[in-house]
Amino acid sequence: MFAALAAGWLCASVAAAAAVEDPQKLPLWPKGAPGAMANGGEEKVRVTDQGDHVVSNVHSPSITLYLPPGRASAPRAAVIVVPGGGYRELWTDHEGHAIAKYLSGQGIAAFVLFYRLPGQEGSTYQREVEPLADIQRAVRTVRARAAEWSVDPAKVGVLGFSAGGHLVLQVATKPGAGDAAAKDAIDRLDARPDFAAPIYPGTGDWKIDARTPPMFLLCGGDDRPPVVEGVTKIYLALRAAQVPAELHLYDGVGHGFGLRATNTGPVTAWLDQFVDWLRVRKVIGEK
Repeated sequence: MFAALAAGWLCASVAAAAAVEDPQKLPLWPKGAPGAMANGGEEKVRVTDQGDHVVSNVHSPSITLYLPPGRASAPRAAVIVVPGGGYRELWTDHEGHAIAKYLSGQGIAAFVLFYRLPGQEGSTYQREVEPLADIQRAVRTVRARAAEWSVDPAKVGVLGFSAGGHLVLQVATKPGAGDAAAKDAIDRLDARPDFAAPIYPGTGDWKIDARTPPMFLLCGGDDRPPVVEGVTKIYLALRAAQVPAELHLYDGVGHGFGLRATNTGPVTAWLDQFVDWLRVRKVIGEK
């Protein structure tokens, strides 16, 4: 019975999300990203047998806008959604656009990040250089255009999956102060997010301290042991640093579930739990 109810909830959510107008895609550096590979070519998209759209060959990082319909009565929270794909490609449906559409339907401004891919064959990018610069630029861009998009610049968060979760942890735990002398006004802004949600993130060595933003952590209990152990260690480190944190482990669930119509059981409601966490944190208002 629960599975049937969950399936109905997800179908309704997808239907509501489909009502969002075609989103706008904006390059983060209109004149070209610093350090971009010369003659890298256009983005490539492959479609899996299950109908998933998978993007590779990203050399012009961008954000795709999912702004809630209608005029906002007050500045709203924003979430930058970061798809995974092992830093080789981007699974942009169940870990990108579907998430952003749902968040937009909840009154949250959402932005899907396409970032450069160090793991792709022939790439000269490095995990802690170009992709980090891309997500930092995305946070700064949302803050720079906060008034235009009816966003509260003090409520800009990041949510990422797998490699995208690894990138979320990078931007949340590394210094992000802007350059006051930068010619580009966007680069003068702080890039550290106000909250972060790493979802079954890639593993790493993270510096957690009192400056780390609040986190919502989540993965399947049947995921790879390093992933399960990694999110648990992050949670404990956050608690030790007295940083607000919430951890969810779903029994019988593996890696890469994202937001799919084929998900079953309690994990189907994980995105609702994230939104509820934002509500409890007073990042968004009551229903």
